[in-house]
Amino acid sequence: MGHCSRRLIAALAALAIGWLPQSALAWGSYGHRTTAAIAMDNVSPATRKAIARLLAKSGELGTPDCPVHSLEDAAVWPDCVRKYSWRYGYTFAWHYQTEPICEEYSARKNCSGGNCVSAQITRNERILADESLPDAVRLQALVFLVHFIGDIHQPLHSGDHEDRGGNDVKAEYGIVPGLNLHWIWDGPMAERAISSAQPSLVRRYTPAEKAALGGGTPADWGRESWQVARDFAYRTAFGRDACAAGAAPLPKDAALTQEVIAESVPVIQKRIEQAGIRMAQSLDKAFAPGPLPETPRG
Repeated sequence: MGHCSRRLIAALAALAIGWLPQSALAWGSYGHRTTAAIAMDNVSPATRKAIARLLAKSGELGTPDCPVHSLEDAAVWPDCVRKYSWRYGYTFAWHYQTEPICEEYSARKNCSGGNCVSAQITRNERILADESLPDAVRLQALVFLVHFIGDIHQPLHSGDHEDRGGNDVKAEYGIVPGLNLHWIWDGPMAERAISSAQPSLVRRYTPAEKAALGGGTPADWGRESWQVARDFAYRTAFGRDACAAGAAPLPKDAALTQEVIAESVPVIQKRIEQAGIRMAQSLDKAFAPGPLPETPRG
């Protein structure tokens, strides 16, 4: 294939990605909606009814440009309201908890005052479970909870190499140039993983599948994502161990070949399945009758 032809194909591919709807461009949209759809297919009937009752009050959120008519809408609401930075700017640090991949992981680092994703999952589950609180308060906890459970399962929301979770790493996605590593994991690779899954990721899972995919705490989920970032995302992007003793610093540019993309698909599929099943378990826990979950400690 000639040089001009390759440039033309790359340009057309980049244009195609650019014209994809936003719902297919980010773990913050297509991926989040998918995790919420998995959760809705796997919650108990009582939880489904409780969710519907809260969603019926969505007008009380006061965000008409970010409507919440379904749990899928709820899963993208915390990203949608970024446009209202004057109202929600204080929540922006809640979406991630990046830990250096070449240091020992600690769920307590980078979480001052509970301003990190793992702490906010615990906090919002506790708020959602409290039936003494107003519906509007519990609804906002619901939308944050389902979004943050998705966020913590994205490896580059937990693993970092002094590059803002890959945002500062220029990367090629196959023949498409001009992207960054974080965006590739959020967007085109997540879209490919979801759309190519057989069977569909959105389905009723068996008890055995739920046992294998579910369980754990937010700290556990963050550690899993950090490990995927360390052992897979950075290694495949650069073709070497980012933390090897005596290794040269990583370059600022990376290239994800078609082989790397194909290798990444089952990794992403598993993280999305885990997020959806754990979301269902968290929602069932929050809406279950009985004592409230333990109050988070600062």
